[in-house]
Amino acid sequence: MKRRIFIQRLATIALASNSCMAIPALAKTSKLIHPSPDDALIVIDMQNCFLPGGTLAVQNGDQTIAVINALAKKFENVVLTQDWHTRDHVSFASQHSGKQPYETIKLPYGEQVLWPMHCVQGTADAEIAQGIDIAHAQMIVRKGYHSGIDSYSAFIEADHETQTGLAGYLKERKIKNVYLCGLATDFCVAWSALDARKLGFNTFVIEDASRGIDLNGSLKKSWIAMENAGVNRIQSTDIVR
Repeated sequence: MKRRIFIQRLATIALASNSCMAIPALAKTSKLIHPSPDDALIVIDMQNCFLPGGTLAVQNGDQTIAVINALAKKFENVVLTQDWHTRDHVSFASQHSGKQPYETIKLPYGEQVLWPMHCVQGTADAEIAQGIDIAHAQMIVRKGYHSGIDSYSAFIEADHETQTGLAGYLKERKIKNVYLCGLATDFCVAWSALDARKLGFNTFVIEDASRGIDLNGSLKKSWIAMENAGVNRIQSTDIVR
């Protein structure tokens, strides 16, 4: 119960913070999408950590693997993200005397949920899931490697200032449209989608290629925040070669 309360609090704070800077919504997509060189698929945190048996497992997260592999074949441009924490990362409860996982503390950039140690650099827990088969992916963006700042978004760290470099990479590649999928819908996928919109990308979240934690309504709240920001909610079947 304590874990549910604190994770829900994190989702509410995070989405409220991102939503206050939302830009006008885009028109809903009603036609089949044929990916072009202007499009990029961004696969969020498909790592052992977040799959069944991992240290922060998302229920049924492994069910997205086949869908994501099939989707990736339709895109010329694919980017993977990878949580990549130091052993002394500020988000780990073990770094704070007397604190337990899922408690919250105040840090200079805001409220931080304390997590179990996870996705530590160089460990099997942090590796991309073995079933992910996207040999043509051009880039892996590692996030959360600054020991003093957490990072859910693929674009901007939790201080809402520090850039990962992904936006610059995509803009130099002339990418206009980004399609996000992976784990978890209501945390790293949602944060990434909201930041992508603020950075000027046409943004799509592929619902059936993602899975959420969905604690106390967090999944519904994340979809409302994303849709209000102009993020398009689509299915993998909307994308064809």
